[in-house]
Order: sequence, then structure tokens, then C-alpha cells
Amino acid sequence: MTQPAPLVRRAAVEFTGSAALVAVVVGSGIQATKLSHDVGVQLLANSLATVFGLGVLILLLGPVSGAHFNPAVTLAAWWTGRRDGDGLTLREVAAYVPAQVAGAIGGAVLADAMFGEPLVHWSGHDRSAPHLWLGEVVATAGLVLLIFGLGRVGRAHLAPVAVASYIGAAYWFTSSTSFANPAVTIGRAFTDTFAGIAPASVLPFVAAQMVGLVAGLALVAVLFGRPTPASDDETAVRPDRPLATTGR
Repeated sequence: MTQPAPLVRRAAVEFTGSAALVAVVVGSGIQATKLSHDVGVQLLANSLATVFGLGVLILLLGPVSGAHFNPAVTLAAWWTGRRDGDGLTLREVAAYVPAQVAGAIGGAVLADAMFGEPLVHWSGHDRSAPHLWLGEVVATAGLVLLIFGLGRVGRAHLAPVAVASYIGAAYWFTSSTSFANPAVTIGRAFTDTFAGIAPASVLPFVAAQMVGLVAGLALVAVLFGRPTPASDDETAVRPDRPLATTGR
């Protein structure tokens, strides 16, 4: 088995990947609003850019850190692996999560800079409503189910395509447009553009995502049972194995 990269390198990858992901989401949203006044077209452009960008980031960075870019999935990886000692340690979680949050904020600032927007301008896009919180529960639960379900059936190598496709679909079938990621949610509060979220809406969104995390893990347990030992053809939830675990 290939030894994992040093933790500092994996944290740097999580920072960079999270920053790039948010830059794609925010930047494509700004570009879409400049090119069209049709909200449907704007969302289509935003979702397509996110699908392509996310797939590329997972393929490129997954072999180093697991391409989490998402505290919810990092916590899920720790929780599912703690029994067998085959997942993230608390030390790794403590390195990943701050890197993801800092990267997401940096990505939002970078996107604003590229388009001549104020570098830090709190979003005024209020997203406070129970149906939006339900959308985040569903989006996050589905993401967790997909990622860890693929690992349980030995198809984690398909995660770059599968996760990117799921996020693209969830843009449209969830009321919240599928943030499904606490770090990205925080980062998007720093931009008052199409993809932003008002600071007051962040905490309820993150709480809903945590509920979705628990629901997703419960579904994995019910539908797939306990994981089987990984073979050479399987990819388990490990930071040193290619894995798509993000959300946007």
C-alpha cells in the first residue's frame, strides 16, 4: 500500500482544492450574471462550471489528500474509520478542517479579485427558510451516501465522475442548490455576488448539513452494512487513496 503524503502536504492540498472549488463556484456565478439576465441560464452556467471544475480537482488532488474539500466528509471519514483504525485520525481532522475553511474563504476573495469585485463584501443573499434547510439535509445526506456507498461496493474509482454528476444534479433538484459543504458555505458568505450567502444564513445551513451528515451515515449503514476489507481493486475512505468527497 502506498504510504500517505505528509500531513502538512495533505492539508495544503485541502486548502488549495477548497480554494479552487470556491473560486470556480463564485467566479462562474459572477461571469454568468455578466453574460445573462436570465436566472435559469445563470444557474445552468454556474452548475456546469462546478461539475467540470469539481471533476478535475478530484482527479488531480484525490491521490494526495483524498480530495475531501468538505468538513462534513472529513468528519464522516473519521467516524466510519475509527472502529477499524482505517480512517482519519483526530489530528488529521484538526488539520483538514481549518485548511478547508481557510481555502474556501481565500477562493471567494480570489474570485472577487478576478472580476474586480470588492475583495471582502458580506453577502446580502438571504437563504433563511425551512425548505432551504431541508434541501441542505437532503443534499448532504445524498453526497455522503454516494461517496461512502461507492467505497463499500468497490467503485470509489468512479467517484470523480459520480460526485461531480451528483452535485450538478443537486444544483437543480434541491431547493438550496446544494451547498452540502460547511467550508464552502462559510467561504461564500464573503462575496456579495450570485453565489453568496448572507452571514446570518450560514449557521442554519451548516447545522442542516450536519444533520444530513448523520442521515447519510445512517443510510450507508442500513443499505451497505459494515465495510469489507479493502482489496487492491478497492478504494477505501483513506487520505492516501484517490477519493472524491467534496460538495460545493
